[in-house]
Amino acid sequence: MPTRLPSVLLTIACLALAAGPALAANIKVEVRGVEPELRDNVVAFLGLSRFSGFEELDQDMIDRLAIRAEGETRSALRPFGYYEPEVRVQVEPMAGGWQATIDIVPGEPVLLAVADVAVEGAGANEPFLADVLRRSPLRVGEKLNHAAYENLKGELQRTASSFGYLDAGWSRAELAVDKEKREARIALTLDTGERYRFGPTSITQDVVDPELVQRYLRYREGDWYDAARLLRTQFALDDSQYFSVVEVLPEARDRTAKVAPISIRAQANDRHRYKVGVGYATDTGPRLTLGWLNRRVNHRGHRLTVDATLADIEQSLQASYTIPWEDPELERLQFRLRTGTEERGDIETTGSSMYAGLTQVRGRWQRVLFASLDYLADSVAGDSTAVSQDLESRELSVVPGISYGRLPPGFIRSDDVGQELYAELLGSGTYLGSDSEFLRLRVRNERRFDLGGPWHLIARGELGLSAVADFQELPAKYRFFAGGDRSVRGYAYDELSPEDAEGNKVGGRHLIVASLEVEHDLPRNLAVAVFVDAGNAFDSFGDPLEYSAGIGIRYRLPFLSVGLDVAKSLSEPGRDPRLHLNFTPLL
Repeated sequence: MPTRLPSVLLTIACLALAAGPALAANIKVEVRGVEPELRDNVVAFLGLSRFSGFEELDQDMIDRLAIRAEGETRSALRPFGYYEPEVRVQVEPMAGGWQATIDIVPGEPVLLAVADVAVEGAGANEPFLADVLRRSPLRVGEKLNHAAYENLKGELQRTASSFGYLDAGWSRAELAVDKEKREARIALTLDTGERYRFGPTSITQDVVDPELVQRYLRYREGDWYDAARLLRTQFALDDSQYFSVVEVLPEARDRTAKVAPISIRAQANDRHRYKVGVGYATDTGPRLTLGWLNRRVNHRGHRLTVDATLADIEQSLQASYTIPWEDPELERLQFRLRTGTEERGDIETTGSSMYAGLTQVRGRWQRVLFASLDYLADSVAGDSTAVSQDLESRELSVVPGISYGRLPPGFIRSDDVGQELYAELLGSGTYLGSDSEFLRLRVRNERRFDLGGPWHLIARGELGLSAVADFQELPAKYRFFAGGDRSVRGYAYDELSPEDAEGNKVGGRHLIVASLEVEHDLPRNLAVAVFVDAGNAFDSFGDPLEYSAGIGIRYRLPFLSVGLDVAKSLSEPGRDPRLHLNFTPLL
């Protein structure tokens, strides 16, 4: 016996070497007889699908998986109301693995006979819970759907908890199925318990004055608890840029007093931020920007920003000093000093401006009271002889104004402000020491409508009106121009304008721009669009408008849509199409 052991071991080793490494085998699964939604769920349930490509797969394991496949298929159909299907499983070898075929006759589905869903407790009559019940996906007489049942349960409890019913729970949650009658009965009762209020807030940070952080809170102690207010507080503190990390979290609630204390912990952000940007846009051409931001000049949260811009149509240097006001998320006092050169149409404006503006919230409106002191000279772009560059040739304008931006309902971030509706009124006169007298109104609005499914309609409009004693004395900064990515596409930036006797585009007294765009969603955050634009800058009502149409593609990021459009003028058919690249904040 001892003499045979080496030969036996040698034989085993040779067989192992001959067999070589185990090769992964594939299992191709085909499910027949049911609609795609059910088919996908069956495939997800099958062990045959999960073990495809498994290196240790052999015939014995395939046999066991095939035996299990019938029960897995039945389990996968049950959530859709099919409790008595006929299932036939067949697995056959094929090149490189096995072919599994699942034939299904789903049979008659179980129908929902009773859907008794109720809310009891202190929150029984709350409108936000009543709204969830109105949108219930459970429909008596339709197929039983377990996912709809679970979704309704989850939405009711989440909504109750979000609005302060933190002890909400199910006093009854029953789903009973009678297979013989093919009927299902659902009985759900949510007991909300008592509603909680916000308790005291503890703030842990040493970045800015504690009183300033308190002013960022979107709630007050004693208010009804509302998770959305906590989220808005989180966003407000994030947007302040004072902090690199912010946590706004409820602490253990006091079940006796029915209050939920809140804890805020924040860490300092870098005080300074530097930026260098190189880019291109069809409105501005190549663009270089340099910037420096001091996020915290002092513990009161003052901010200083310096930006330099170099582009085809603009070369400027601007410094801004911002002081947080009563509600620092939405209100501020800001001072700006800007100097440089900017082109609009065929007019080049050179000089400096000082600006002071106080931004405040009044109900659903964000109001800005502002004044600008301009010391500017206008000339024909590229013509250095058109106007002297001596200081004496520059015009002095003191321009006060007021603007209103409507706050969107339920807005989360301060970036949303003013995108729904914006109006601005400004003017000047010799009584203020200005060289010109004028009054200008500008109104713009943009709305997005969901048309159902993947279709959306975007409507955009802008109206500008001027009353001016002598148009020739009106600084180009306050004249109207049209054309470009956010105006009438198919025309260059600020190309649409009245012309002087030499054919230079010098801007107009009034402005009308309107746009209609239909978007269709595509996979991977993409969308396609078709649009029609109309508008012009003009001196007299009755002057013609320009029209254009085009197509585009959109790529949506969380708060931004990047668009590439091709637009063609309809009112001037001989013009070549234009390409437009645009960036649009999402409403």
